[in-house]
Amino acid sequence: MQQRRTRFWIVTLAAVLAFATTIALGRWQLSRAAQKEALQASIDAQKDFPPLDMASFLAIEDVASEMHRRVHLRGLWLADRTVWLDNRQMHGSTPGFYVLTPLALEGSQQTVMVQRGWVQRNFVDRSQLPAITTPAGIVDVTGQIAPPPSRLLELGGKTAVAEDGASRSSPIRQNLDLDAFRAETELPLRIDLTLQQTGGASEGLQRDWPAPALGVERHYGYAFQWFGLALLVVILYVWFQIIAPRRRAR
Repeated sequence: MQQRRTRFWIVTLAAVLAFATTIALGRWQLSRAAQKEALQASIDAQKDFPPLDMASFLAIEDVASEMHRRVHLRGLWLADRTVWLDNRQMHGSTPGFYVLTPLALEGSQQTVMVQRGWVQRNFVDRSQLPAITTPAGIVDVTGQIAPPPSRLLELGGKTAVAEDGASRSSPIRQNLDLDAFRAETELPLRIDLTLQQTGGASEGLQRDWPAPALGVERHYGYAFQWFGLALLVVILYVWFQIIAPRRRAR
């Protein structure tokens, strides 16, 4: 009898702990979903603000507060420093390149990396760069402030050999580290943000950028699973600790 009572309280304690843990995890997932929804609302609000001009952009210190804000800049494309990020997709298209070119801002000593758009690659000759147009002279660029491009799994760096035999980084890369790129090119490059150029397709590039993947639905899915597990704990406890013993007693 004493052994049965001990087992009952041990199972009860385990059930209470399991129930409390699963409920807490479910509530945590709901809080994460709420945070992501607030972030999405902030992103949407930023897009409704008027574009920042050159002076306001140069004065940005808190990048997080201005992320996804629209901007209008003037500068000079540094075409010879263009980087082609490999294996990138735009809305489920076949893999191609994200084309990034530094923009030397007019009237300043600052350079910003611009994600100019996407272009399909040559699948016959994977080292051949697609034909795009990079305007010369001072240009007007409209876009939105964005974080650096996401990183993909990288098995090894790509290199190319210049005419003088010296090894240099290839324009085709899997990923781009802005800090390393600044050291490599010795450009006064801003490394805490990039500019994602917006507008219709032009210069051989598409700009139908995907929306930031915040994963709100995933958090709701995880919360449902945790709350479902909590309900299962209650059902199993009631069955095996209350209903089943009474049925045996009868």
